[in-house]
Amino acid sequence: MSRVAAIVLAAGRGTRFGGGSKLLAPFDGAPLVRHAARAALASRATPVIVVTGHEADAVGLALGDLPVATVRNPDYGQGLSTSLRAGFAALPDDAAGAVVLLGDMPLVGPDIVDRLIAAFAGQPPPLAVAPVSGGRRGNPVLLSRALAGRIGALAGDVGAGPLLRGLPDVVEIPVEGEAALADVDTPEALAALRLKA
Repeated sequence: MSRVAAIVLAAGRGTRFGGGSKLLAPFDGAPLVRHAARAALASRATPVIVVTGHEADAVGLALGDLPVATVRNPDYGQGLSTSLRAGFAALPDDAAGAVVLLGDMPLVGPDIVDRLIAAFAGQPPPLAVAPVSGGRRGNPVLLSRALAGRIGALAGDVGAGPLLRGLPDVVEIPVEGEAALADVDTPEALAALRLKA
């Protein structure tokens, strides 16, 4: 089976979160971003690439002892698309695709990542694999390397969503619970997740 990497997007400013770095906010004993990195590392994805930008040094320290590769995105202020592009540009030559995880989704575990990778193993592999919960597509998503050109053309504060909406070849994987939908945009959202943890 072709190698699939993981890209953790951890460069954003998290402006809706207010003061401090959202990705460094504690959840269940560890910074938010560390949960995403650990989920990727515990999966079959290899290597794990973390894209940093805002407070890059502090995010790097939060991940310091984890065997991840970090890529600094100097253009993070121009939106999520720049981090997605930076992550894809850092993929090893033999990676057939990458699972893209968001650094602010601490409920995502390695099981979801591995299910996406398993669904990508078809012949021919799909262009993308996405989890679906409650009828809605969520994250993380697996993007084929064949999409590199389209990813390179993305601009602004958008991720893979607009890209997936235009693709005919997206495999959807049903997942239970809210892990694929629960991101942390505000202190209130984090507090709500803490109550459920």
